[in-house]
Parts: sequence; C-alpha cells; structure tokens
Amino acid sequence: MKWKKDPFFDSIMHIHKSIELKPIIQLKNFIAKDPSGCIPISAVSKRGLEFDISIKVARFLRQYPSVFEEFRGPEYNLPWFRLTPEAAEIDREEKRVFDECKEDLKDRLKRFILMSKDKVLPLKIIKGMEWYLGLPEGFLEDSKGNLDESFRFMDMEDGLKGLAVESELEKVLSTMQRNAMKNGVYFGGTMEGIEFPIFPSKGLRLRRKIEGWLNEFQKLPYVSPYEDFSHLDPNSDVAEKRVVGILHELLSLFVEHSAQRKKLLCLKKYFGLPQKVHKAFERHPHMFYLSFKNKTCTAILKEAYCGKSSIERHPLLGVRKKYIRLVKESGRILKNRKTNNQFIKQEKLEKDSDSDSESDDRTELPL
Repeated sequence: MKWKKDPFFDSIMHIHKSIELKPIIQLKNFIAKDPSGCIPISAVSKRGLEFDISIKVARFLRQYPSVFEEFRGPEYNLPWFRLTPEAAEIDREEKRVFDECKEDLKDRLKRFILMSKDKVLPLKIIKGMEWYLGLPEGFLEDSKGNLDESFRFMDMEDGLKGLAVESELEKVLSTMQRNAMKNGVYFGGTMEGIEFPIFPSKGLRLRRKIEGWLNEFQKLPYVSPYEDFSHLDPNSDVAEKRVVGILHELLSLFVEHSAQRKKLLCLKKYFGLPQKVHKAFERHPHMFYLSFKNKTCTAILKEAYCGKSSIERHPLLGVRKKYIRLVKESGRILKNRKTNNQFIKQEKLEKDSDSDSESDDRTELPL
C-alpha cells in the first residue's frame, strides 16, 4: 500500500518535539537535583554523549535561554547555569504529577512487562523505554518506594539483570478489551467481535482486494497481548492480529501514544514479534500513521488523536506540553537578542562615524 502523507499527524507538536525535549529534560533534572540548584559548565561539558547531545553542551544550553539561565560563577569566572523561574515551576509540577500518579506509572510498567513472553524484561530494555512510558529518572533504582511485591529482580540469560512480574490472579485486560466491555461487545469470554477502531486519512483509499482482506481481518478472534500465543501459526492472519494488538497496546501505554519505529525493534525477541514487525504499521494505515519528520520514522496510534478517543490520557502529557511551549519561547528570546545586538552595533557604528567626522572637521579648520 502506498504511503499517504497526512498533515494533521505531521503537525502534532508534542510528538515531533519529543526528540528535542528529551536531552533538555535530562539536563534540567541534572541541574534540579544539585543541592545549590545550579552547576558550573565543567560539571556537564564532557558528558554530551550521556545526554545524547552531539554539539558542545555549553552551546546546547545557550540555545534554550527560556529553560537555562547563564551567569558568572563564584570560581574561576566560569559560566554557570541554573533553571529559569518558569522552568523551575514546571519542574515542581512534574514532581507533583510523579508523586500523585505513582500507581498509574507502576501499572503501565507492569503491563509493559506482562506483554513479554516470559513476563520478564532486561533492565536495559526497560531503561531504554523509560521516556516513552513516562517513568522518572531513578524509578527502578528506588524499588522500595516505587515497586510493590509483584515485581521481582532476577538474573537472565547472557548475564543480563531483569525485572519480572509475578503472574496475577486477576486477568489483565488490554485497552481494546476494556473498551469493548464499555461498548457491550465483550463480556470477558470469547474474543469474537472485538474489532480495531479505524481512522482513514483523507484521500487514503485502499484497493478493493485489500479492503476485503481488512474486513475479514477485523472479524478474526482478537488475541490479547497478555495471553499465551504459542499455539498460533506465526504465518496466519490471527497471529498478525495479535501483533497489531501488541503495537496498539504499546502505543496506548506511551506518553505521546507514539514512538520511533526503530526503537520498538529491540522488543521483537522478548515480545515474540516477527522479524518484519515494522511492516505491520504499513499494512494497517487506518490504525497507525508513519511520520517521516525529523529525519526519522515515528509510528503514531491514530485512535489517540481522532475524535472522542477511548485511549486513556497519560498523566505526564500535559507537563511535557508545557515544557515544549517554554522551549519554543527560546526562539523568540534569541531573535530579540540578535535584533538588539544588531541595533547596538549599528548605534555604535553611527557614533564612531560621527566621532570620525567631527575629528575630520577639526583637522580641516584653518590655523
């Protein structure tokens, strides 16, 4: 199926600014946790790779004057940085959200792990998905304060450390199942009748043959991402419906209900996904949109942004939107500075010119 551009999904700012926002938030957290609330540039100047910054860290910080305030420090006349009052206020709000929504974040992490084949995931995989799940830095390290007795740290193959979730007595329902229950389509038994909500993009028309296949695909039994799938033929359409169900559930859990497609590929081994799982996004353009902005491919769950969505809003989304609006202010500040500097330079040039003229006039006076 030919990819069709959709300006609506390409213009959702908090999705496409997420890549830019991540290193800003990491630096913000580093400054905020310092007891003095400020740091010398030497504290981060050689840690660019750690914060996923490809340019000099000082230059990066100066690109966002609405977030980071520069001043001359008490030692060696080095540049120091602290958060602006606006950034500090959003940081406080973010901490309040983390405290108030700890149970929600824990539940999202639990669901993420329960989708895996063995109900266990390597810590490095979980840490790599922290940004999408909305987990704060150090969430796993403070296991006593953030995790309950259903979580268990364990050793995995290849010497990896993992986090497991003990099987729960109560059946875990996916977003699709819960919505089907609300709509009176599903009552906890057979999975027949559960269909994925579809949202065709304007101008996107499927060939009749593909449309017929999609109608038959929707009628197939829904396979929950939390249930055993070992009995399925991996080449069957039912197995494909399970794959689509996992992708739907994953994006439902994420903050922006989207993710870089390449970031999801590391989950194949642990979620029992096929080698060409990325093709599922292309085969189901009514459910997923692939955006190629920012020189990357971002998979977006259409349902979360179309009409009265039944996808639960992530508690951290509002905070990230505030950060993005604040970051956007940096462009205006830098533009004003540039204009003011040009004005000052012009004024200085005019003064120098007038001074030179007066000097010339005095030189030409007769003795």
